[in-house]
Amino acid sequence: MKLAAAVAALVTMGALGMADASATQTSQQAYEAMPDTTGTGPYPAVKRTDPGLPEHVLYQPADLSKLGGKKLGVLVWGNGACSDDGASVRFHLAEIASHGYLVIAPGRVLTGPGAPPRPQTPPPPGPLGIKTTTAQVAAGIDWALAENARQGSPFFGRIDPRLVAVSGHSCGGLQALEIAADPRVHAVIVHNSGVFKDGTNPIRGITIDKAALRRLHTPVLYIMGGPSDIAWPNGTDDFDRIDAVPAMLASLDVGHGGTFQDANGGRVTPVDVAWLEWQLRGDAAAAGWFRGEGCRLCTDPAWTVRKKRID
Repeated sequence: MKLAAAVAALVTMGALGMADASATQTSQQAYEAMPDTTGTGPYPAVKRTDPGLPEHVLYQPADLSKLGGKKLGVLVWGNGACSDDGASVRFHLAEIASHGYLVIAPGRVLTGPGAPPRPQTPPPPGPLGIKTTTAQVAAGIDWALAENARQGSPFFGRIDPRLVAVSGHSCGGLQALEIAADPRVHAVIVHNSGVFKDGTNPIRGITIDKAALRRLHTPVLYIMGGPSDIAWPNGTDDFDRIDAVPAMLASLDVGHGGTFQDANGGRVTPVDVAWLEWQLRGDAAAAGWFRGEGCRLCTDPAWTVRKKRID
């Protein structure tokens, strides 16, 4: 079990077995030892922080001049478990950035290169609750658009305000659904998440309910990890209820943790990139991942696909 799966399961269920915790620790140690990656897109990415947004981690093309006349899109990301580790899925976010996006995650660099030393004795788990708020995730949009308008900013005039998206994993996916109502948002991706179908909210600081689905105003993509994904009942119920906007549910049978710790974010990340390129930039080739009976995901036996109003 990978860290993202285990931590998110802890948030939603409130417990981890000792064997799972040991496997998680081993997996996490291997992941943290890996160097940052620059992605496979045309604009090699860098992970950094900015004094103007000190409680967030940025992923962006390292050399903005290489963009030429191309404008950056903006993706704000909700961390799994609503944690304050803005580097928890650094491979995934760097890969997206390498395709011409400024990606902003709340928190600090707490794992991998640049992270502070871990305490020898980790603190015991506390009560279920968030460490970053929905407002902190949304603050990335405010900051990016302000930087686009600020003379002297490296992002001055480099961002297209129409190219704003929100995404997140597990608890962070609930934050993404809350932010999706913002009229500035034009694309939504929800990973391994869904509003609790029984109406409960066991996570302190999260107050979302199914009414949030009625506030969606853009197409939405759910990426799930198959029936073994702890969020499967909630995410599939969300999909069943959405009726006002186009929606797609694409499932890869990898469980709740997705493929974020695989090279360049693994098999889920190109799907994110294609969705963003289609929804934000109208890229016809990217649309081919999703549209028609012969869509790329539809014909890949590893994926299970459901669609509403996509074709």
